[in-house]
Amino acid sequence: MKTRREGNRLGAWRFLLLLVAAVCATPPQHELSSIYDVALDLNDTHHLYWRVDYPGEEVKFEVHSRAKAPQPWLALGFSDRGDLMGADLCVLWTDWHGHIHFQNAVVGGKGRLVVSEHQDCQDFRYKLQDDIIKFTFSRKFDTCHPGHYVIQGGTTHVVWAWGEGPLYRLTGVLARGDSTGMVRVQLLKPSLVRPDHHKKDCQVLEIRSKKVEVPAEETTYWCTVVKLPEAFQEKHHILEFGPVIEKGNENIVHHMEVFHCEYPPEVDVPRYQGPCHAADRTPEVDACKRVLAAWAMGASAFIYPPEAGMPIGGPDFNPYVMLEVHYNNPSLLSGRVDSSGLALHYKNHLRQHDAGIMELGLEYTSKMAIPPHMTTFTLSGYCVPECTALGLPEEGIHIFGSQLHTHLTGIRAWTKHLRGEEELPELNRDNHYSTHFQEIRRLSQPVHVLPGDSLIMTCEYSTTSRDNVTVGGFAISDEMCVNYVHYYPKVDLEVCKSSVDSATLVSYFNFMNRWELQQTSPELGWRENYQAIRWTPLRSGMMADLYQNSPLSMQCNKSSGARFPGYWENIAIPHVRHPLPLPQRKCDQNKDVVRENDSMEGDTLLK
Repeated sequence: MKTRREGNRLGAWRFLLLLVAAVCATPPQHELSSIYDVALDLNDTHHLYWRVDYPGEEVKFEVHSRAKAPQPWLALGFSDRGDLMGADLCVLWTDWHGHIHFQNAVVGGKGRLVVSEHQDCQDFRYKLQDDIIKFTFSRKFDTCHPGHYVIQGGTTHVVWAWGEGPLYRLTGVLARGDSTGMVRVQLLKPSLVRPDHHKKDCQVLEIRSKKVEVPAEETTYWCTVVKLPEAFQEKHHILEFGPVIEKGNENIVHHMEVFHCEYPPEVDVPRYQGPCHAADRTPEVDACKRVLAAWAMGASAFIYPPEAGMPIGGPDFNPYVMLEVHYNNPSLLSGRVDSSGLALHYKNHLRQHDAGIMELGLEYTSKMAIPPHMTTFTLSGYCVPECTALGLPEEGIHIFGSQLHTHLTGIRAWTKHLRGEEELPELNRDNHYSTHFQEIRRLSQPVHVLPGDSLIMTCEYSTTSRDNVTVGGFAISDEMCVNYVHYYPKVDLEVCKSSVDSATLVSYFNFMNRWELQQTSPELGWRENYQAIRWTPLRSGMMADLYQNSPLSMQCNKSSGARFPGYWENIAIPHVRHPLPLPQRKCDQNKDVVRENDSMEGDTLLK
């Protein structure tokens, strides 16, 4: 008769064998496996696989390591922003008797490991196969123990470290070891069924730049106008799109977008190639504004739900599109030649709904700014009920995807959904947001947005390392706060974004000049006025109050770039009168009792 511990061990071994078999096998292309993986280092010496158990509220991990060393130790865990200091780690190590141990430790003072009081790295199993170390373990989303990382639905910074053994104990070991690293992933991916579109009639169109000599400048936007193939005289649906990055240029291609040129089908658009904002750019390109596909650094391919696809082509569709590539080159590298772009997977067999992309948040304008030396500072952009009332059909739209976007100082981002003054569940949130990992993420459930609803996009920034104000704008050193939402059915509303009301901002700069004796002036632009202020904590707080209480200037724009009818200045900020209750942690007050299969310090699991 098996004990409970033996039963747990047999169950864990079955999971190990199942997971290894699934990893080694090649699943059919039309199936979206529930097993995800990522290389932990550039050489793929260490590789991570994981599977999410939502009913059990835990993640099951498997690590493969090809590191060559006698009796090594290997730590894998979680960190708030990717630093080892303070990280919550699960550590495999070997003692001088050759016994294998697996313990939960945190990185304490002076960067050394301290074995945790509560052991929350569960269900450990280990195997050495073909000189590859393989081990599995599970981790609750929320262990309810102080100091232990809570796995949430946004970005997770997974940290790892490796070193030579054997060890006589884990406490006191320098956490950095012989090598260390960090990757960003979304661990809690929603359970979605991948549509069956990888068949013979699914084709791929690559829209790429053509041997761009990337300037030795920090920020370059490069535009390439191309004509679609003749096949697109018939309407198709895009079912998936993803990046095609020139090898060696992964560190400078920051984001890319494909825009449709909004003209009648018979209009020819010059095949322009060059800087997007060049003074001599052909004016016809100005109409290339409607987003078809968008990608940013760190994202993988985006897959549409089975009921919708992005429409492209047809007898009324102008055949010209424009690729915009943002090159971020802070090191001012020269000699880089790039032909990156986006690959569109498409079919002429149409789905039920046409999908669209809508921009929510702040306008790309220097009217908004973030003071320097701020640990946290928030800005919000509003899609107001007046705009959704005009731009959405009576039956509303269904948002199924979301891409949160800021530049370098963004640390947190979320979008609230209001119906009247009542707050509905959030559309998307990332409490560990990083500008270096901007996935377009499918939502676990489509969000139904009706005419008259409000959508509030909020970004939190940290400017502790900056000595002057950070202003809104296109440069990577400027800031943005945007949510690119993917939805169906497609409507004419494409941009629903705001900034502080212009007249209110003029009055603010006049106040700063008259009463705070700052060198602001009506003769200066928004950026120059912000830069003229000598920022103090009091003045930073005054500006935060200004943004939170001032009326709005709205961009309620159609895909053509024209605003919907109406006067879009001095619009009132929508406020929440009936907020949702704060989310409660599902923590058992009696959870201090160690589970039977917890790994205690010194416990040898495999000899």
